[in-house]
Amino acid sequence: MQLKLTRMTLLGLACAIVAPLFAAQQPEEFKTKAGVLKITPIMHASMFIEAGGQVVAVDPAMGNYSSSPKADLILITDIHPDHLVRDNIDLLHKASTTIIIPEAAKGDVPFGEVMKNGESKTIGAWTIQAVPMYNLKRGPGPGQLYHDKGRGNGYIVTYGGMRIYIAGDTEGIPEMRALKNIDVAFIPMNLPYTMPPEEAADAVKAFHPKVVYPYHYGDSNLTIFANALKGTGIDVRLRNWY
Repeated sequence: MQLKLTRMTLLGLACAIVAPLFAAQQPEEFKTKAGVLKITPIMHASMFIEAGGQVVAVDPAMGNYSSSPKADLILITDIHPDHLVRDNIDLLHKASTTIIIPEAAKGDVPFGEVMKNGESKTIGAWTIQAVPMYNLKRGPGPGQLYHDKGRGNGYIVTYGGMRIYIAGDTEGIPEMRALKNIDVAFIPMNLPYTMPPEEAADAVKAFHPKVVYPYHYGDSNLTIFANALKGTGIDVRLRNWY
């Protein structure tokens, strides 16, 4: 079932979903120099990354986390309720958990560690790089953007030599198009907040990851995205995030 994800719908889903979605989704497995890494889609923009006995939770906002494993690392990309739900962070948090946030989220997660665009941090076997995510032209009114440059973070997560790009809420910005050596990419494509499938595919062609997953896609037509990347050699993987 496809959902029309308005901001009110997102807030309602973030607060009210009751199905144990962590167990329902199949993990995607990848071989790295440090062993097997698993990525489990949860819902919308939420996912788990597991490797070396550790769990990384990305934007644990959508879905139910009452029976999920505690996270060793939590990454928050933005302040909107489809990315940041404090109750879920509290459920996944333990004494040793590192929580990475953009500066704009400091009021919601005061115990988080702020990273700004361009900064990098090594946490055990993981390297986290905060990268820009923003709108180029789309916003709620003239002269306004849904996501201003510098407010949120996309992330490049590196483990065992494998580089995973989590784009966050963004259009096909120059910083995305200039990325190098990305193994797996998660790219949004919902209007009006990010971009349509055609623009997403054009940006992906520019930086040419080995594998790409559409996520944060709402009611977008993923077939358009997949067809636009045929013949490029990029492995397009369509999964059900809703």
